[in-house]
Amino acid sequence: MALGQFAYANNSNRFLACAPLADQPYAVCGIPFDGVVTNRPGARFGPQAIRSASLMLCDGIHPVFDVSPLEHLGDALDMRLPNASPLPEVRAHIERQAAELMAKHHCVFLGGDHSVTLSLLRAAKARHGGEPLALVHFDAHCDTWSDHFGEPSGHGTWTYEAIQEGLVSAAHTVQIGTRSSGERAARDYVADQGGQIFTARELRGLDGAALRPVVTAIRERLAGRPVYLTLDIDVLDPAFAPGTGTPEPGGLTSSQVLTFLEELAPLNWIGMDCVEVAPAYDHAELTSNAAACFVWTYLAGRVARAAA
Repeated sequence: MALGQFAYANNSNRFLACAPLADQPYAVCGIPFDGVVTNRPGARFGPQAIRSASLMLCDGIHPVFDVSPLEHLGDALDMRLPNASPLPEVRAHIERQAAELMAKHHCVFLGGDHSVTLSLLRAAKARHGGEPLALVHFDAHCDTWSDHFGEPSGHGTWTYEAIQEGLVSAAHTVQIGTRSSGERAARDYVADQGGQIFTARELRGLDGAALRPVVTAIRERLAGRPVYLTLDIDVLDPAFAPGTGTPEPGGLTSSQVLTFLEELAPLNWIGMDCVEVAPAYDHAELTSNAAACFVWTYLAGRVARAAA
């Protein structure tokens, strides 16, 4: 590490203090949009908070994968988006910019509220042959409501919309960590369509080797298919991630999520987003630190797999 490159010496606003995006195989891009949150706003500030937290990892060799993604990564900074336009217009902007990035790079997107994932899936499906994608969805909430408190779309409807549009295969959709209140039709929608749900209650007390049956089931279900990963930070218990708009007690631990990310690395991942980090509600950067570590782990897993 060069002179003065400490975690608190912020000489770059880029993830891991990596280089600006050029021809690197992996790209990070922020999506500073939280226009359809239903509780606490502030996720538009998530991308920069995650980048700031990542600076502690800038010289880090991953302890499981024994690689650093730093030299393979470029930061595209944040998407330019309209602030107060209708959601369909914002989503069109996100989809266009995501498609341009996906054409040249394996992308990780930093949200932003969870409504942005629908645009990312539209771009990803087009990029990967037009067949429905497999999906791994970490979240406290099912996001399968058919409307958003009377509005046709929002950050709680995108999974329903993605299945209805054929962006993802319902049978190859896996939800992990769900636990919020909600009617049964929405709560069990993915399972009713042939997918798989591992609720936070089912995962209580399981970690490390105890998660192996769950990991094996996910690997077998999704083997060989292009898989997109979306990670809502509120999948974590508020003890680990208070900085989010809709915290739900009884969630996963950081250790459990890291176990999943490490053990599912052999899947054919095509991209990731990490959303709903709202740093204003966090007293000690716990949430952005967790998010940065999750993104770093995902990227290290991809670099290690490419080198194998």
